Amino acid sequence: MAPILHELKDKNILHCICVTAQHREMLDQVLEFFKIIPDYDLNIMSKGQSLNLLSSKIFEEIDLVLEKEKPELILLQGDTTTAAIASMAAFHRKIKVGHVEAGLRTYDASAPFPEEINRQIIARITDYHFVPTPAAAKNLISEGIPENKIFLTGNTVVDALLWGIKKVNESISCKEINELEKIIDPSKKIVLVTGHRRENFGTGLKEICQGLLEISQKESIQLIFPVHLNPIVKDTVHELLSGQENIHLINPLPYPAMLWLMQQSHLIISDSGGIQEEAPTFLKPVLVTRKTTERMEGVDAGFSFMVGTNKNKLISKAFELLKMPPDYSNKKNPYGDGKAAEKIVRLITSS
Repeated sequence: MAPILHELKDKNILHCICVTAQHREMLDQVLEFFKIIPDYDLNIMSKGQSLNLLSSKIFEEIDLVLEKEKPELILLQGDTTTAAIASMAAFHRKIKVGHVEAGLRTYDASAPFPEEINRQIIARITDYHFVPTPAAAKNLISEGIPENKIFLTGNTVVDALLWGIKKVNESISCKEINELEKIIDPSKKIVLVTGHRRENFGTGLKEICQGLLEISQKESIQLIFPVHLNPIVKDTVHELLSGQENIHLINPLPYPAMLWLMQQSHLIISDSGGIQEEAPTFLKPVLVTRKTTERMEGVDAGFSFMVGTNKNKLISKAFELLKMPPDYSNKKNPYGDGKAAEKIVRLITSS
């Protein structure tokens, strides 16, 4: 959302910024990097809270904001519980909704969970569907969404990445990047790993870790794994992978350091939707550790490869791509051209 907020500010369009802080630590460093100061910080995060408790907090707190501000339009992004509940709260008050990154689907309610149902709920409410790709638009049309409510804009994640990596390469000083430079062996290929999906908790995550352990046995490879703060992820990963040679388990990285590390990597292993959209800009292959993805455009373009949580698929495909990297010389990011925010703001102000 940062590129949209900057575009609204540049165009002198009256707006206010509300964050729920559903993920406090991850949010704050992004706000600082993009120089964004929220008008409302609901601070609803608490340790171990259920999705139902989280939802009830968001409903209560966002309603107070809507009552005070009485906006004509609420803009929300993605498929989080925050986005779903905010859309329903706006609907109850007959406030129009604009959905950034609309139309993504797996049509599997359990994967990703709860995101797939969240975005389907949002779609029934939304007045402006800002879709990243033609495939996303097609999904909405097949669900009966009127075509005059669907706008092909690309994804603002590409806008943010281009702005962010330029800042990283030109001017920013980041202690996390300095620390990464100390632990990375320049003679070895870098494999970046992330993981956080709920549907992989338990057996799936353990099998992924077993695959990573075998990949790390090859002396020419080093794995950098910023471990998610969720205790279910953190405890499993550290139990299976800590103290292993060629595996660096580190704390979650701030956005600029993550961009820098993606740029340095030879291969990315991840269940993140955002990384599937970001990696093509860096011309990096991604092994997707999920059984389904709502981002098939990356698969079709040869940037993403589905391996699920099968350790044997993970191992064989990782070695294959590291040995013979794909030729991306004539490829471009299928998720946008870096002008999505400009298009979205133009659309909402001209309607």
